[in-house]
Amino acid sequence: MANIANTANLTNMALETRSQAQNAQAAGNHAMTTLPDGRPITIHMQNVSKWYGDKVAVSDLSFALGPGVTALLGSNGAGKSTTLKMLTGLLRPSKGEVRVLGQPVLANPPLYRHIGVVPEQEGLYPFLSALEFVELAARLHHLPNPREAARAALQTVELLDVAERKLGAFSKGMRQRAKIAQALVHDPDVLFLDEPLTGADPRQRVAMMELFTRMGAAGKTILISSHILYEVERMGSNVLVIVHGKLAAEGDFHSIRALMDDRPRRVRVTCSDVRALSQALVALPGTRSVHVEDGALVAETSAPLEFHQAVPRAAQQAGARVFGIEGLDEDLESVFRYLMS
Repeated sequence: MANIANTANLTNMALETRSQAQNAQAAGNHAMTTLPDGRPITIHMQNVSKWYGDKVAVSDLSFALGPGVTALLGSNGAGKSTTLKMLTGLLRPSKGEVRVLGQPVLANPPLYRHIGVVPEQEGLYPFLSALEFVELAARLHHLPNPREAARAALQTVELLDVAERKLGAFSKGMRQRAKIAQALVHDPDVLFLDEPLTGADPRQRVAMMELFTRMGAAGKTILISSHILYEVERMGSNVLVIVHGKLAAEGDFHSIRALMDDRPRRVRVTCSDVRALSQALVALPGTRSVHVEDGALVAETSAPLEFHQAVPRAAQQAGARVFGIEGLDEDLESVFRYLMS
């Protein structure tokens, strides 16, 4: 029953935004423009579903996002790509409303000049050079100086030195960066990215993560689909988790993790006397287990706050010195594992 209760809590956590959106919709008010924290709403899905015959791909999605980086998480087949396609006007919802920058997305070419899209599919022309490919995107957006805009975008993704090389000769990671360059060439306000770091080498992954983080901090709205959780965690803490086409959780993943009170937390304690302190920790209320891992103690506790507060006193009584206390499962991966289970 605890799991059922917590699932309900997680589904509803951090959804002041969602509730406001639903209330505004019920009142026929499409003028709601700000989130509870004061940021402008730039992406808004309201009761959106998509089905193919008897198969439901997305079911009753409602959320509102503002500037910053938000991660769209879910396993294969969860509905992430379908959601992104509806947000970019590539797919018509079976039900519900999709708005970006306050406007309906479908059949709205002027809006597309404010949106950048990096699809998961390749969609590249191997006979074009990187410069020609990005310049083509600039021309389609009617930029006044498409060649210079293309060069600037390629510089941003560190491809300017190979701008004249054909895309067919690029590695997977380089092709991904070319796709990102074409999405950035017109300086969009909203950026949709579907697995944008696939194939990139470690250095370039870091560079792209830093780029997206800077853009979010500068006021751009970035929705990024990714399955590499530690990378998502480096770019921001706001997440949308989709499970079987439904919104399982929304908000700051640290807040989501805090609601999982039916799951024990793992805490690593490094100290001068492992044996003495382990006996003291086992006696603490809420401790489920204690074992030694790489020379440190790893405890499972159902009362993490009380545990952290009690460790120094327990160490003093055991005659041991504590060098560090670290929560091991406060990260996004633990949140995702929990929700998917």
